[in-house]
Amino acid sequence: MALDLDPAIVEAFVGGLVGGVDVDGGPTEEQLRVLGAIVAHVWGRGDLDLTTMATLGPDDLVRVVSTPDQRRLFCELLISLELCRHPQSAAQVARVEAYAAALGVEEQVLGAVRTSIEEGVAEATKDLERFYGEVLPDLSEPTLRDSYLRLQAPDHDLAVRLLALHDLPEGTLGHEYIEFYRRYGLTLPGDDIHFPAHYVGHDMNHVITGYLPTAPGEIARSGFLFGASQSPSVWLQFLMTLAVHESGTVTHGDIEAKVATLDRPGAADLLGEGLGRGAQCIVDLTKVDHLAIAHLPLDEVRRNFNVVPLVGAAG
Repeated sequence: MALDLDPAIVEAFVGGLVGGVDVDGGPTEEQLRVLGAIVAHVWGRGDLDLTTMATLGPDDLVRVVSTPDQRRLFCELLISLELCRHPQSAAQVARVEAYAAALGVEEQVLGAVRTSIEEGVAEATKDLERFYGEVLPDLSEPTLRDSYLRLQAPDHDLAVRLLALHDLPEGTLGHEYIEFYRRYGLTLPGDDIHFPAHYVGHDMNHVITGYLPTAPGEIARSGFLFGASQSPSVWLQFLMTLAVHESGTVTHGDIEAKVATLDRPGAADLLGEGLGRGAQCIVDLTKVDHLAIAHLPLDEVRRNFNVVPLVGAAG
C-alpha cells in the first residue's frame, strides 16, 4: 500500500501536517476537513482531534519521520493541503517550504504556488503545464501514446476505433467505457485536439474506479491513483487535478479552473475514500493496457485489481 505508515508514527505525522497549515491564525476549516478525511480513510484514525492535538514543527518532525518515502509522502500531502487554503498566502507557502527544507525533500512544484502569488496564475500555469508535459507519456494509454500523445488536428480514426468497443457485451469494460461517454455527453478521444491518448486511460480509470466526471469526482479519481502509486508522474497528475479543480491555479485545455471544490458537502470524504481505496488497489492503473482488457467484465477487472466498492457517493 503506497500510503502505508507505521501506526506508531501516524499521530506525529498528522501532528506535523496540522503544524504545516497552522499559519495566519490557524488551519482553515476546509484544510482540517480534508486532512480529517485522509486520516480517517487512509490510516483509520478518525479518533484524532485535529483541533486539540499536539503539532510538530519541522525540526521535531525530522526526528520522527525518518525514511525518504515517508518524508516525500509528508511533503506531497502538505502541498495538497496548501492548495486547500483560500486565498493562498505567503505565510502558508513559506511554511510548506520550511518543512520540505528540514526533511530534505526537493520538490520542483513547490515554487509554482509561490509563483501564483507573486507573478499571477498565468505564470504558475506555465510552470505546472511544463512539469506535467514531461510526465504525460507515462500517463497515456500504452498502445496509443506513440501515435496519439498530442493531436495537431482531430483524428477521427481513433474515435471510430474506440467506438467499436461498444460492440463488446454489456458489462464489459469496453462497453461500459463507451456508455460512460454517452451518459455524460463527453467527446471521444480523437474527435477533438484537446482529447488525445491520455484521455483513454483517464476515462477508463473513471469507469474502473466508479468516479463521476465532476470536479469532486475528478479529484477523487486522481486521489485513488495517487493512493495506489506514488510515482512522480502520478503525483503530478494529482497535483494538476487539484490545481485545476481546487486551487483555481490552472485552466487546462477547455476545462475551466475551479476554487474550493473540496469545501463542497461530502467532497473531502470522497477524496479521503479515494485515497483509501487506491491504497488497497494492487496495480498502478496508469500503467494498465486498458484496450487489452476491454473484453473482460468490469466486475472481473475490479476484482483482479482489488478495486473495492465505493461506500459513499461517486462524485
